[in-house]
Amino acid sequence: MSVVFDPQFIPADARLYLRPEAFVDTPVGRDGTVARLAGGLLWFAAYELIALVGSTRVAQTSIPVAALPALIANVSREQAERLRALVAAISAPRAPIVLPGRTIRLDQPQVMGILNRTPDSFSDGGANTDDDAAAQAGFDMAAAGAAIIDVGGESTRPGAPTVWEGDEIARVRPVIERLAASGTAVSIDTRKAGVMESALAAGAGIVNDVAALAWDDRALGVVAAAGCPVVLMHTPDPSAGPHARPTYADVLVEVYDWLEARIDAVVAGGVDRRTILIDPGIGFAKSLGDNLALLNGLAMFHGLGCGIVLGASRKRLIGALSNEAPVAERLGGSVTLAIHGADRGAQILRVHDVPETVQALRVWRGLKDAGLTSRRD
Repeated sequence: MSVVFDPQFIPADARLYLRPEAFVDTPVGRDGTVARLAGGLLWFAAYELIALVGSTRVAQTSIPVAALPALIANVSREQAERLRALVAAISAPRAPIVLPGRTIRLDQPQVMGILNRTPDSFSDGGANTDDDAAAQAGFDMAAAGAAIIDVGGESTRPGAPTVWEGDEIARVRPVIERLAASGTAVSIDTRKAGVMESALAAGAGIVNDVAALAWDDRALGVVAAAGCPVVLMHTPDPSAGPHARPTYADVLVEVYDWLEARIDAVVAGGVDRRTILIDPGIGFAKSLGDNLALLNGLAMFHGLGCGIVLGASRKRLIGALSNEAPVAERLGGSVTLAIHGADRGAQILRVHDVPETVQALRVWRGLKDAGLTSRRD
């Protein structure tokens, strides 16, 4: 049934957002009524339109894909321009991650395997303290299907101490060198410019920064000069660390706006927008309710036009929803959240449990492929 929305209910000064919804199994036979999500394997039949004045939602409704042009024709010029830009960003194919010797396409979900070189990480602290053993763990994840190995030398768990730059480099560089020499794609998980420089020189091709290049004054310049892909994660106040807990009036919109502003700042600093990926920062400075709102609203972040990285593996929210399951017993929840991310179009899933997640995604991909070849009589 067609849904008609009266644009008179949208104040001319309202800021508008679009979240893809009503996903369909196949676009076959649905010409003009569905749109493709980020050039990937998902199609959707409607947008959730959210209108805000200040921090208050003044409108929230579903708009069929086919009805959106009529809405655009009846809102203010500024609102129409924003809606057209959002529609284009939501459907545009994401640029691949181009690294020396290899290209990682983002038209289907990819797995990023987590390799911590820390004694105190919340999940696997102390598990990979030997250089050779850590490198082997990375090789094993790549063999199991991880497209990228994310190497980190400083814990981001609540209360973790700041690690001296030299110690962090000593932890990550030998492993990155071994992995890169084998042709494995490596990202460096750090907020420190010196660690970024050392890791990139050792063969890492991607910077993954929980502070979105805002903790270290030199970080933005390092990434701009390197021309490498970068993951910008949401942290409301990078200078205060990743777990300073604010109060959100509307967490989905506020995280979206923060990332939008941060992307603009990073691009102004010399980073190519096509190399930027974003991460909503699940578990960082958010309550359980905040995390669930972000996960349920994840598809809205496609309006930023960047690839989405989702890191929810073994996070505290899984324990909170499953009788306080300890970290080692969160596999089921981790895979569930990874598939949820894939269903909302996340291009990179950052996980600890690579073989299990890869298997789940292969089954997921099989279902999507079957939808693309189905017939509707």
